[in-house]
Amino acid sequence: MSEPSSGPAAEVLISEVGPRDGLQSVARTMPTADKCAWIDALHVAGLREIEVGSFVSPKLLPQLADTAEVVRHARTLPGLTVMALVPNRKGAEAALEAGVHKLTLPLSASIAHSLANVRRTHEQMLDEIRAIAALRRERAPQVKFEVGMSTAFGCTLQGAVAEDDVIRLAVAAIGAGADELGLSDTTGMANPAQVRRLFRRLRATLGHHAGAAHLHNTRGLGLANCLAAFDVGVSTFDASQGGLGGCPYAPGASGNVVTEDLVFMFEAMGVRTGVNLERLIAARAALAQGLPGEPLYGMVPEAGLPKGFESSGAMRHD
Repeated sequence: MSEPSSGPAAEVLISEVGPRDGLQSVARTMPTADKCAWIDALHVAGLREIEVGSFVSPKLLPQLADTAEVVRHARTLPGLTVMALVPNRKGAEAALEAGVHKLTLPLSASIAHSLANVRRTHEQMLDEIRAIAALRRERAPQVKFEVGMSTAFGCTLQGAVAEDDVIRLAVAAIGAGADELGLSDTTGMANPAQVRRLFRRLRATLGHHAGAAHLHNTRGLGLANCLAAFDVGVSTFDASQGGLGGCPYAPGASGNVVTEDLVFMFEAMGVRTGVNLERLIAARAALAQGLPGEPLYGMVPEAGLPKGFESSGAMRHD
């Protein structure tokens, strides 16, 4: 397999994960109508991939018990890739029945986190990937299937995670039937040199199967780590409006990269995101209405946009 180009892309895809990763991490449950209104506002801003929920047991995450209904609404929005997280084959069945365009499954590089998060070993999770891949081929071959490797840069339960182990597990996941595999800094332990090195290895090993960067700002390095990933060719980045989110089964995990700040960074660099920043900042009102009093973060919404600034999504009217 030839090594893919490592040069930065002229445009990037921002994948909004707030309606799943953000809402699973707050104690309150956002009403379904407010979730749909928030997703509508994100779509109006130009976001074209949104993780709208998770098909997990409502006993574990009651905040996301209405995901099927939210999926059905999101599917009415033109040009939107509707994505949902599934932890196993049962969740994938429900997601396909609801009509998602893309499945994402968490695969922990850290065995300690895997047992805490999904209660399965690596081999058991690889079996789940094979089962979901077979189900997808049988029922909905057009649906994309992505694996996100959690704790790829370190784990608060296990500590250091060997990079060789990350790459071996990534290869196994693609071999088991996933279309793409991305890397997640679940506990905010990554640094730019590490991000650059590991994504370069992942892209050299997996080629077009190498997927998104899901990076946290727990220790203030979120944007720097996104830039490091971009520099070695990553073109899809997860982010959460207002910085909501983290993993409830990883102690100390907090602080998803703020969508507004990430979009501003790329647009200021001349890298197209297709997102209208003014409309994106306005979408915070829908989020605040659904979760009144919940702290929202972001430097750009607080400081405002520079005079004369115009984002690449400014002319989008759909």
